Amino acid sequence: MSESPPSAPRARQPRRTPAKADPVPVAPDDGLRDELARRVVVERVRPEVDAGRFPIKRTPGEPVLVTAAIHADGHDQLAAVVRYRHIPAAGSPGEWRETAMTALGNDEWTGRFEVGDLGWAEYTLEAWVDVFATWRKGLAAKIDAGQDVSSELLEGAGLLRAAADRAHDATLLAARADILAGDAPMSDRAIAALDPRLAEAMAAAPDRTRSTTYGRVLRVLVDRERARLGAWYEMFPRSAGTDPTRSATFREAAARLPAIAAMGFDVLYLPPIHPIGRTFRKGRNNALVSAPGDVGSPWAIGSEDGGHMSVDPGLGTIEDFDRFVDASREAGLEVALDLAYQCSPDHPYVTEHPEWFRHRPDGTIKYAENPPKKYQDIYPFDFECAAWKSLWHELKRVVEFWCAHGVRIFRVDNPHTKSFNFWEWMIADVRRQYPDAIFLAEAFTRPTIMQYLAKLGFDQSYTYFTWRNSRPELTEYLTELTTTDVREYMRPNFFANTPDILHEYLQQGGPAAFRIRFVLAATLAASYGIYSGFELFENEPVRPGSEEYLDSEKYQIRVRDWNAPGNLSPLIARVNTIRREHRALQSNDTLQFTGSDNPSILAYTKAHPASGDLLLIVVSLDPQAMQHGWVQAPFGLIRGGQTGDYEAVDLLTDARYHWRGEWNYVRLTPENPAHILRLPVTTMAG
Repeated sequence: MSESPPSAPRARQPRRTPAKADPVPVAPDDGLRDELARRVVVERVRPEVDAGRFPIKRTPGEPVLVTAAIHADGHDQLAAVVRYRHIPAAGSPGEWRETAMTALGNDEWTGRFEVGDLGWAEYTLEAWVDVFATWRKGLAAKIDAGQDVSSELLEGAGLLRAAADRAHDATLLAARADILAGDAPMSDRAIAALDPRLAEAMAAAPDRTRSTTYGRVLRVLVDRERARLGAWYEMFPRSAGTDPTRSATFREAAARLPAIAAMGFDVLYLPPIHPIGRTFRKGRNNALVSAPGDVGSPWAIGSEDGGHMSVDPGLGTIEDFDRFVDASREAGLEVALDLAYQCSPDHPYVTEHPEWFRHRPDGTIKYAENPPKKYQDIYPFDFECAAWKSLWHELKRVVEFWCAHGVRIFRVDNPHTKSFNFWEWMIADVRRQYPDAIFLAEAFTRPTIMQYLAKLGFDQSYTYFTWRNSRPELTEYLTELTTTDVREYMRPNFFANTPDILHEYLQQGGPAAFRIRFVLAATLAASYGIYSGFELFENEPVRPGSEEYLDSEKYQIRVRDWNAPGNLSPLIARVNTIRREHRALQSNDTLQFTGSDNPSILAYTKAHPASGDLLLIVVSLDPQAMQHGWVQAPFGLIRGGQTGDYEAVDLLTDARYHWRGEWNYVRLTPENPAHILRLPVTTMAG
């Protein structure tokens, strides 16, 4: 058997290089959009109202402090800016501007800008991975560890050259790129790389090709200063004469202007000044049947003499009103008018436009009701009637009519009982022609409704202040108004009383209660108001348990002795002077409550950092007895307060108190229930 020959040796094969695979085809609908390559996330932006549905509010020169959570995957360094621009009331938007944001830690960032003149502002955020800052941080870490950084320096040179193509002034960047890529000792090149001036130059020319812009452009409504700050005085001009049997005229009412101005008020608010209906006219103390000579309620608007664009003949003519507005302005007062969208049965609208009202099955128009109460002298408008468009335009025309006669402030009666959409449309449309118009919402209703009206465009809002009298009530309520998101869009106006509201605190507390509530209103809020008669301590209710006044001025003419001894006018004038001289009291943002060992004493501070203005207000809440105790001054802000003596000056009396440290003693009486103390201040942050 023969053997098989041995196998021939196999030839060595050359090594093959694998062929490159073809790229994976990308389907046009694979969902990989360019924005998915952006790594930075911008979220939890503040301030932002209802996902940008509504604007925040500011006045010219006020800052907008923007915060956000900004983060990305990995450990790269980030950069971010606030982008903003001004949109004038009439004209084209301005150019976008930017201000750098600062990282606060834990992914929280902040930035700020100031708004311009009346109109609007817009703002949004942009953030990106800061490649240079990331490289610089890594370079510094390797240098500290004693590692070779030759490769990193070459990488940095490439970053600088790329930035030079983007920069306005590329000289420094190009020169440093040459140094980093050169043959100088590595230590010298590293010093050049870590130069702070280079970091500043690179920050001015960032690579933002894959930046993330926040998904919304947010808005700021910029009102004039009076929307934020003002002292209001409410008066019935028909009661400004000397004869209780007839209406005073505007000419007679003008005689009251110097006295009101001398008390330091800014706004003179008038209830409706229109003709008053006679059908179902109310009598004195809201009697259902009027007697001969009864003047009726100004809120029952309309008669054969005209409607919402007419003046009651007892007050005079529209020309008399114009002269009254001019005289008020000369006295330093701005006239505000009541805007009450309702009619008496005698209003011309009732016969000319019955389609604007609700009707019963028998065809008669429905009057206002709040069972068991009936208001036969009032016909509400039907904001959703078939002819709603013509109604809305007519009601807007009412505002425009009075704007044309010099009025820019409107106190709106019961806006929560009218269409929300109407208010948003009407206010915005009026502002296009009159950007300085201001609307105050008189809506004592549920918090959600009050806040929504503010979002819709009302510049100021009545509040629950009248019913907050204890220290816990005041502290809790003011904390809500000044520290939550509500502060961004709802400006409170603290009326101490109104023609409809005489709180039991004033009924039972006597003159001391009026002093206390006045000081609280005027120092807790930048805007506050009183209804005439407050300075005379008027406090008699129509019946026990009622908040209505006896002999209410709503239904009759009240002639008063404004010079009655012991009235509150000197205190009012003094506090309003303090408000004008101290910017700390001209906003609500810096309100801080401090401690007191006596629950009947409320202590709080207000500050204006830019001017170094620091006030400590201390108020007794007890109108019946002396209260005393220890109050806490603001820790860390008082010059010498923690280690030595300092002087606290009472701006109400000019009294000077020698204080030491954080806690000091006060004694308050019903005759002098408050201190407004100016404290020596250290440098405060802006």
